[in-house]
Amino acid sequence: MTETYYAEETFALGKRIGEHIGPGTVISLTGDLGVGKTVFTQGVAAGLGILEPVNSPTFTIMQIYEGGRLPFYHFDVYRIGDIEEMEEIGYEDCFYGEGVCLIEWADRIRELLPADVCRITIEKDMEKGFDYRKISVEGLEVLQDGARG
Repeated sequence: MTETYYAEETFALGKRIGEHIGPGTVISLTGDLGVGKTVFTQGVAAGLGILEPVNSPTFTIMQIYEGGRLPFYHFDVYRIGDIEEMEEIGYEDCFYGEGVCLIEWADRIRELLPADVCRITIEKDMEKGFDYRKISVEGLEVLQDGARG
């Protein structure tokens, strides 16, 4: 578990992860609206060397970024109505390919996720401040050296 107190720290944690992950990594990202999932995702993209703006693909479900050291497939499945929509966009090519997948609201497609998915959960605690975030990471060894929290 890592704690961040500013959006910049949440971004930096994402960037650190992006710098260390390899091909075939699938990240499940969950948390309520407004917890910083997009800021975290922008950090991961920066860590992969992606320079173009990264925004949540809420209405397109998936956005592909190919300008970094690995292809980056950013999914936002908040508005997904049916699992078949994932099949229509060819999710398997992304989940089981050579790029990195990050899926916001991944709990909505839990049955499609690979067994070795990295699970990241972002939570707020308003008692600790407006920008405080508790970020739990499972299945990723990147944070084992010197993580705060």
